[in-house]
Amino acid sequence: MASAHGRLGQHFLAVLDVALRVPSIFIIDAIFNSYSDPGAGWTGTAGRVLIRALGILVSSVVLVLSQKSLFKFYTLFTAVLLGGATVLVNYYGTSRGAEVLLPLRNGPTLWLALALLQLLLGLGYVALLNVQSLCAALVVVDIMAPLCGLMAELPADARQTLALASGAILAAHAAVNLLLKLKWFYYSCRYVYLLLRHMYRIYGLQLLLEDTWKRIRFPDILRVFWLTRMTAQAVILVYVVRVVRSESGLQLGWDVFWDLFSNLIISGCDSTLTVLGMSAVISSLAHYLGLSILAFIGSTEEEDKRLGFVAPVLFFILALQTGLSGLKPEERLVRLSRNMCLLLTAILHFIHGMTDPVLMSLSASHVSSVRRHVPVLLVSLVLFALPVLLSHLLWHKFELNTWLFAVTAFCVELCLKVLVSLTVYALFMIDGFYNVLWEKLDDYVYYVRSTGNVIEFVFGVIMFGNGAYTMMFESGSKIRACMMCLHAYFNIYLQAKNGWKTFINRRTAVKKINSLPEVKGTQLRDIEDVCAICYQEFATSARITPCHHYFHALCLRKWLYIQDTCPMCHQRVYIEDDGHERVAFSNNNGYAAPAQERAEFEEDRGGAEAGGAVGGAEPENELLEDNDSIEYDEDEWGTQPGAAPVEEDYINNDDDDDTDSS
Repeated sequence: MASAHGRLGQHFLAVLDVALRVPSIFIIDAIFNSYSDPGAGWTGTAGRVLIRALGILVSSVVLVLSQKSLFKFYTLFTAVLLGGATVLVNYYGTSRGAEVLLPLRNGPTLWLALALLQLLLGLGYVALLNVQSLCAALVVVDIMAPLCGLMAELPADARQTLALASGAILAAHAAVNLLLKLKWFYYSCRYVYLLLRHMYRIYGLQLLLEDTWKRIRFPDILRVFWLTRMTAQAVILVYVVRVVRSESGLQLGWDVFWDLFSNLIISGCDSTLTVLGMSAVISSLAHYLGLSILAFIGSTEEEDKRLGFVAPVLFFILALQTGLSGLKPEERLVRLSRNMCLLLTAILHFIHGMTDPVLMSLSASHVSSVRRHVPVLLVSLVLFALPVLLSHLLWHKFELNTWLFAVTAFCVELCLKVLVSLTVYALFMIDGFYNVLWEKLDDYVYYVRSTGNVIEFVFGVIMFGNGAYTMMFESGSKIRACMMCLHAYFNIYLQAKNGWKTFINRRTAVKKINSLPEVKGTQLRDIEDVCAICYQEFATSARITPCHHYFHALCLRKWLYIQDTCPMCHQRVYIEDDGHERVAFSNNNGYAAPAQERAEFEEDRGGAEAGGAVGGAEPENELLEDNDSIEYDEDEWGTQPGAAPVEEDYINNDDDDDTDSS
């Protein structure tokens, strides 16, 4: 029970902490959106700029205060407000009549209500400032003095003078209390400054900003700010519509509601802060959408939970790139709808990235449960149908332009990626259904994925050209130029580089496999062993490494995509120099082959090397590291049961060949 109350208290403090920081965002947003008169002269302009800068500075400082300092600041601020309220009540009650404040008849009832109001305000003032008992009594007496003059029916001038004197005394008391708090304010600011400087020197600016972002819960602040602003504007619009309806007899229909919704959306992105607030709301929606899809398809990958971060960042970049907040209201609504279409296609691409690994895992591991396959296949079909439906609707409502071309290209690209994933899924399922070694499976998977990657690369080039045309002839900006540079680097250059690396690695592995002698027919029965990589028997043929170990050609080729050593003894598989020491010709379990078979092996090896020399074989290409495009993970092959552990003596006595291969 105590722990539950503790969690509830912490949750309440967190909510209060966010709520108390939201007014700072409202003040900053109001300052940025305030109108400035260009004909006011340089003195008026300088004064206005100074006041705005001071307001932004104070609001920013309050925004990043620690929780304890924030609560103390609002305590002092509320006390000052209560003191000001008591002064106003005394002034209006004594100078203009108490009936102005309270709709009661003049008499004891009015005095009693006014006295109770002033007493509550005075007690709140002394309680928030933590005034000592004697001084607190004097402050309350000072607050109640003008009311006593009103009850004694003093002349109007005397009551007004008494109210002004009471207000001056209370203002002096508040000023003295605030001056006494300056020492606390100075040490608090100094502590924050030293702490920030220490964190900056140790962790750097990026980590400092990330820590501040998380500490003050900035996304929650922006979310509450945007929702509060939209709610207030919705209430005002509904009130105006009801007034107009009552005066003109206007009937509420779908057109009226659409106009209300359009006005709200237009006002919801009229400044940079409101765009940030809308991004925070989109972040929350995308986050829960991603979690729902992950739970539906049964994925537990942490990297797939980044949809709540990717979606708002992309929306904010699109808003900056198109100048959303600076457009006219009617143009802003059109631009926002176009950005939302682009954002939707990007979210669908990200969801495909979430479902594709699950789809491949279920098919490659031959999971037989239909309940595991149906959700992933259903999501894949939806990912294929939604882009088709979106493109169909857009082409029937809009004419062809650069924006529609970009959305259509993204939709077509997504459909092709889904088809590639489903095709590879079908190949793996067929392989699992027949339960035989399908040596061409890896080639088919590579061909399908390569075709998809080539088409994706072509679409990337087309989109780069579309963006260049838009920047030169429609809406060029520095942000768009930066985004085009990033697109050219990540989606064109890196994709082409990784694809070329994959092609080179596969060609190198195939060349190495073809250089090894092959054992077929009756010779396989003399081996009496299994492949050390897949633990399957040799059905048709086997490849022999220079260290005289047997493997399936397909298994060894997959291994050679990753590294250039034998899975059993870690010696080089492809050696051009023929002067190395030869080991005994034996199988994976130490079986010694007959002399005739050994001679045949030497003859086959010599013929393969001679053929490579005649054919002008290229020098060996070292396998490149950090290749993200390889379909097989190094950890997967490195942890196979057939991989023999490397002993410490072997590591310490490593030869030159192994040094070269590393």
